[in-house]
Amino acid sequence: MTAKAWRDKIKKQVTEAGTYRPQFNSAIDALSKILAERDAVYSQYVEEGSQPVIKKTSDRGAVNTGKNPLLQVWLDLNSQALAYWRDLGLTPAGLRKINEQAMSQKKRSPLAEALREFGG
Repeated sequence: MTAKAWRDKIKKQVTEAGTYRPQFNSAIDALSKILAERDAVYSQYVEEGSQPVIKKTSDRGAVNTGKNPLLQVWLDLNSQALAYWRDLGLTPAGLRKINEQAMSQKKRSPLAEALREFGG
């Protein structure tokens, strides 16, 4: 999926979750680019045979096995995306945190309370 398609999908999701704020647009843009890159890496991983472990030949000719670098990049991008999803309220924990912050009322100082009582 392209970054623009991801951006549209994320905006729809945060709007439906009730967490969208215009101030989040830069975070949404960053997340959409991360997800587009993640999709590209995954496509390349699939095209190359979806091998989680690959054989590598060292400069001295030794053959060793190791984790596929494409899989590692995909996992790293997915971890980055998860942090953005959480911050945007698109995970259960992230949504709970945003809702608790929105629901908690700021404490007023005794002076502000007295003035409010006095005024009406």
